[in-house]
Amino acid sequence: MFVTAAYAQSTTTEPTATEGAAAGHDAAAPAGELHTETGVAHEGGHGGVFPPFDTTHFASQLLWLAISFGLFYLLMSKVIIPRIGGILETRHDRIAQDLDEAARLKAEADAAIASYEQELAAAKAKGNAIASEARDAAKAKADAERAALEADLTQKISAAEVRIADIKAKALAEVGTIATETAGAVVERLIGPKASEADVAAAVQSAK
Repeated sequence: MFVTAAYAQSTTTEPTATEGAAAGHDAAAPAGELHTETGVAHEGGHGGVFPPFDTTHFASQLLWLAISFGLFYLLMSKVIIPRIGGILETRHDRIAQDLDEAARLKAEADAAIASYEQELAAAKAKGNAIASEARDAAKAKADAERAALEADLTQKISAAEVRIADIKAKALAEVGTIATETAGAVVERLIGPKASEADVAAAVQSAK
């Protein structure tokens, strides 16, 4: 067992009458020498040493250091480190969830953009098809109307030509009759007696 200076002082008893003389004799001895009766060092030998640097305290200091280190190690391993690990794990899980959510939102945005572009392309194709159909329909209608108008005009022109030919034929037929009648009237007016129609007709024919 290690004995400290305080413990040595507490166990020291009061000197008796016989020991007083010896104590008086020992008082004259130099400081730091051992008493011949007790073998305890004189108190004046340790008066100027700082207690933590006293070699007699090293064993108790090392013991308390080991106990403190063990308690600190248990506190770190059982309380502090698990809490720090839990906090780091929670943050890691939260960051992973945020990254997953960001990836999901990005995928949804990409899908929405792709769908929008597909619908836009389909709308453009449909618009072009409708415009082409309308253009073809308008062209076909215009062609049909033009063909009908041309057919109507052709028919009217043919009818007009027929009527003109008929009128011309009638006019030519009437011209001969008119010429014969006119020639007969002129002969009758000039000569006096009326000429026969056969003679007038022969004369008109010979004049043509």
